[in-house]
Amino acid sequence: MSAGRSADGREVQIPLQQVAPSLTTPLSVAPPITLPSHRQVNPWPPSDITTSQGVPAGFLPLHGGFRDHFVLTPEAKYCCETCSLVLCQPRQTECGHRFCQSCINDILSHPTPVCPADMEPLFKDKIFRDVCCHREIMALKVYCRSEANGCEEQMSLQQIPDHLNVCPFFEVPCPLGKCKERMMRKEIPDHLSWKCKHRETSCEFCMTKMPLTDLQKHKETVCPAFPVSCPNHCSFSSLLRSELSSHQHDCPKAQVSCQFHRYGCTFKGLNQDMRQHESTSAAEHLRMMANRNSTLENKVEDIKGELLERYKVLPALSSRLSELENQSDELREKNRQMEQKLATMQKLMSSHSEKLLEVELELRSLRVLRDEVENLRGTLETVRTRLNTLEQGGRSGTGSTTHTLASLENQLKRHDEMLSVHEIRLADMDLRFQVLETASYNGTLIWKIRDYKRRKQEAVGAKTLSLYSQPFYTGYFGYKMCARVYLNGDGMGKGTHLSLFFVVMRGEYDALLPWPFKQKVTLMLMDQGPSRKHLGDAFKPDPNSSSFRRPAAEMNIASGCPLFVSQSVLETGSYIKDDTIFIKVTVDTSDLPDP
Repeated sequence: MSAGRSADGREVQIPLQQVAPSLTTPLSVAPPITLPSHRQVNPWPPSDITTSQGVPAGFLPLHGGFRDHFVLTPEAKYCCETCSLVLCQPRQTECGHRFCQSCINDILSHPTPVCPADMEPLFKDKIFRDVCCHREIMALKVYCRSEANGCEEQMSLQQIPDHLNVCPFFEVPCPLGKCKERMMRKEIPDHLSWKCKHRETSCEFCMTKMPLTDLQKHKETVCPAFPVSCPNHCSFSSLLRSELSSHQHDCPKAQVSCQFHRYGCTFKGLNQDMRQHESTSAAEHLRMMANRNSTLENKVEDIKGELLERYKVLPALSSRLSELENQSDELREKNRQMEQKLATMQKLMSSHSEKLLEVELELRSLRVLRDEVENLRGTLETVRTRLNTLEQGGRSGTGSTTHTLASLENQLKRHDEMLSVHEIRLADMDLRFQVLETASYNGTLIWKIRDYKRRKQEAVGAKTLSLYSQPFYTGYFGYKMCARVYLNGDGMGKGTHLSLFFVVMRGEYDALLPWPFKQKVTLMLMDQGPSRKHLGDAFKPDPNSSSFRRPAAEMNIASGCPLFVSQSVLETGSYIKDDTIFIKVTVDTSDLPDP
């Protein structure tokens, strides 16, 4: 065996057949000193442990040094300071003494290791492999380890494995495996030919090959050509086992029952007496058969009557069964539809529960804003009334009256501005309320924009430059998106075109979705006339654009078409009806994975 390293860093022994034929190279690159693993001492001779090929599984001792019989007594420098045996995988200490690898590992396992030769302290990192000494030891001459069996060969220590693979005096187990005997290699042919109980042999009757230990049992139990005697002790004294079954049918001494026993005959006797019984009892056998036939005919008539009665009710049962099957199919279909509806309703309820809470909060804010607007309007009317009064009296008033009038005009202007701000907020709240009411979860948005002329004028007057649609989603747990429209255009389309953009918003389930956003987007202005000539454009998102990355704020930068449709085409066609336009945005969800 050769030294190696296990997964936990300890040294282990590797079987010899896994080591290269020349032991000089692997032994010259032995691993560094390691703490010893627990080993059981395995004294020589190493031939006590062998492989199935006869190669010794323990060339290197498991512990201590070599125990081989050396031709010349080894010098003291080749002996271990601990076990006094010839060094195995020698290690040299800082103080100059040599030890076997397993012996120095035992010493280093102590809390305060010291050299047993001079009691000097030992340190693991100052112990090294003595390659020169190892090479000299492997070149020492030894006798064959099978010397006790008669081998007189001499060889160097490193040649032992090669020699033991062919040594005729080396003890090996029987190559058949089941045999527990051991013998010298040269005795194997004689053992396999005459001595081994498990050697292969052939049955002399059927010529089947088998181990010798199974031959007797084979003859006594299963050999088809083995001669056996008739169990009825008839005149046939010897039969082949394979013929015994067929002989039992014809054996004159075999006990048999009358072949009419199923009709009631109770006679039992030898085969040789059966013919006489059949000839003398033929009339009785016929009578038995007639009685049995009459009984069977009566039973057949009874069965026919029962079958006729059952045939009468069979059509009704068949019709009823068909009805029940149809009802069952209908119930299954209804049950399936109800389960689908229930699942859909559960999803809608779970997704809209939070939306309803948001709607309630928005409604409260909306009421407060409306009250504030009404108050402002009342105040504004009061101020205007007072202003008119002051104007009428100011025509004949003094300079103080003119000053008061200017102050009231400033107040009126501030109130007008506040009223405009509140009207804008009110419009925004109205849109947000619409958003919560009309959310879509299939990747399609149908956006209805009422009061087109008024909103267009607000955009022209820079009051409300753009409008946001209600959010829509690719699924209940999908991307959150919206559309943004500039009725008076944006950028290079300002004043000439309607600009339409797509916006990715921050959603509740963004952490579960793939980013950047890669789904195809189609923008469309719906034609409300009979021709249905919708105007549209589509694009694939640019994965490098910040517009399609995971939103860090409430929504990303809008991306779309600043020149979506010209004002002239929009206002002269059938795209506006009842002061309303429809915009459709579709996001492709066909290849979108579930979150």
